[in-house]
Amino acid sequence: MTHWRIYRGADQPHDRISELPAPPPWRRFDDGADDTVAVVDRDATGSGRRRLPSGAAYRADERTVDAVNTALYLRRPLLVTGDPGVGKSTLADAVARELRLGPVLRWSINSRTALRDGLYRYDSLGRLEDAGLARHQLDAGVPAAPADLGRYVSLGPLGTALAPYSLPRVLLIDEIDKSDLDLPNDLLDVFEEGGFEIPELTRAADQQPTVAVRPFDGGPAIPVTRGAVQCRHFPFVILTSNGEREFPPAFLRRCIRLHLPSAHEDRDRLRAIVEAHLPGADAAAETAIDAFLSRAATGELATDQLLNAVYLLTPPTGDGVPDPERLVRLVMQHLNTTATDTM
Repeated sequence: MTHWRIYRGADQPHDRISELPAPPPWRRFDDGADDTVAVVDRDATGSGRRRLPSGAAYRADERTVDAVNTALYLRRPLLVTGDPGVGKSTLADAVARELRLGPVLRWSINSRTALRDGLYRYDSLGRLEDAGLARHQLDAGVPAAPADLGRYVSLGPLGTALAPYSLPRVLLIDEIDKSDLDLPNDLLDVFEEGGFEIPELTRAADQQPTVAVRPFDGGPAIPVTRGAVQCRHFPFVILTSNGEREFPPAFLRRCIRLHLPSAHEDRDRLRAIVEAHLPGADAAAETAIDAFLSRAATGELATDQLLNAVYLLTPPTGDGVPDPERLVRLVMQHLNTTATDTM
């Protein structure tokens, strides 16, 4: 009998995603068409930029592991809430790395973000310019090549996640609470249907039934037939929220919810985080953790501030090294105030 936990919060990547059972009948999207796209670099989790903390060093507790697996089994988005710096975004890297699901698709949200920004972009100006050039060539007696509509369409991070990949992609929708009021509700149909339509391609389907479009992460072109993008495997979607707003019930009931508590009162958890990122920094870690716990009692801090302090204190050598307490004050200034400490 296979183990229920597909994702285990383990240190080593594995291929157990293949053991994920079929989805519930109401979450099946595969229509049997043979147009799946392979994820080329399954061991890449980012865009090439070094991130801190990385997915490799992420340590998930049992509640987090169970929430991830519940979302995987039910093919539902995972809404992760918690204070800044508790590891909400990094969880996406950790899942993608362990399950070998390829680069994480990241969609950062602000108050001006609309659903279409995440789905696709259409270069209408480029299309118009090329159409004018084609007419000019015809007037000059030069036969024009048929327009390739794929030149003008590119998928966004959400649109790419919903492409017919052979394995589920990992999508991070970061800071969904910063969106306007309509975006969470606008996402409902897309999450329910597991796909969407590109009207510009649908209108031209009789002339060009299948169009190869560019994905968000620069991977292999995605075949889109008659303007419809439809997933084969619902992506693993993480939506992060700092708790700055409430979401409508219709949105919440379609998500698995996970709250990540602050590590500020858990010394053992802080030690584990430091050891994962900076192994062997025992003495410096204890000094920095003491300072972190003390300062967290009077204001908001993030765990990356603790890691910065441990790094600076390991080893504090060389001429002109500042006083360790001053270094700690420099990197552990409270996040919920504009006041600065006396240096």
